[in-house]
Amino acid sequence: MPKPVTIIGGGLAGLTLGIGLRQRGVPVTIQEAGDYPRHRVCGEFISGSGQKVLERLGMLPDFQKAGAIYARTAMFVNGHSSSPVRQLPSPALCLSRHKMDALLAETFQQLGGELRLRSRWTSGNCGEGIVSATGRRLPSKEKTVRWFGVKAHVLASSPVNLQADLEMHLSPDGYVGISRINDGQLNVCGLFKARADKQRPESKTEWLRGPDGSVWRERLDAAQFAPDSFCSVAGIQLKPQRALEKNECCIGDALTMTPPVTGNGMSMAFESAEMGIGPLTAYSRGEVDWTQAHRQIASQCDAIFSRRLAWARALQWMMVSPVIQRGFGKFLLRSDWLWELMFSQTR
Repeated sequence: MPKPVTIIGGGLAGLTLGIGLRQRGVPVTIQEAGDYPRHRVCGEFISGSGQKVLERLGMLPDFQKAGAIYARTAMFVNGHSSSPVRQLPSPALCLSRHKMDALLAETFQQLGGELRLRSRWTSGNCGEGIVSATGRRLPSKEKTVRWFGVKAHVLASSPVNLQADLEMHLSPDGYVGISRINDGQLNVCGLFKARADKQRPESKTEWLRGPDGSVWRERLDAAQFAPDSFCSVAGIQLKPQRALEKNECCIGDALTMTPPVTGNGMSMAFESAEMGIGPLTAYSRGEVDWTQAHRQIASQCDAIFSRRLAWARALQWMMVSPVIQRGFGKFLLRSDWLWELMFSQTR
């Protein structure tokens, strides 16, 4: 009999890994603390190799049937300065997490996987046969910049005139991505600094509408947000992590989180899940032991993601640095060379 695998966390990475293992006959149980469908703080923007993972798993047609659309253009805006509207080197797939997670969960169960909802992992560290896909890591004790995320959907009936399929708006306190998604809605997802020395907006809506007098504010000033789509998350850790330094087998954001400005976080969740399918299948069949399977997954993740994360960290610094925003902001926004370099190196 094949050895079972337990996945802690039923987000993108956990469900995708579960689907891939069930397609190979591995007994899989996923423990998920929440329920489906649900909204999550997420750019809802699959850019890069993640689409190829979905295609190899046979899931891409299901995403398209669920209403996913393609984003083909992007622009960056800093105050009243903006980049040209540029063609994305490859289209990004956009679908709400509300539909996406439910679709993946249904597919996993149809393949015979056991999905335990409203079930928290309480047994401490993950040992043999257990994969951590629990999402973001807990805040560290280091004195670093603390970030929090806010997200909501703009109703299709709202008068919002985007000039590109994805617009990234910057401010001294963070940035927000506004992108077209399924059903004519817009996804507005922002990352902000948690600063004690500055008065905060009174509500999540005000955070997402942006600073007064900015293009960001002009875009969303009359926007009507779907009330049930608001969600937020605190304690976001953007410091890169190496998989080989972890005692647990981790995938997705439980392993490491890329800065949201790259638009590559969802792709990394799918990619890391796919990296786990082969070694975990071999473990289940008794072809390798748990230590070997864990190290194979960790080595692949480090080899694929390390360089990408280093470039992402540099891009994150440029996006939020007051010096860059004030001094070289206009030049950098209009630099085709920088755009092509950062897009290629963060994927």
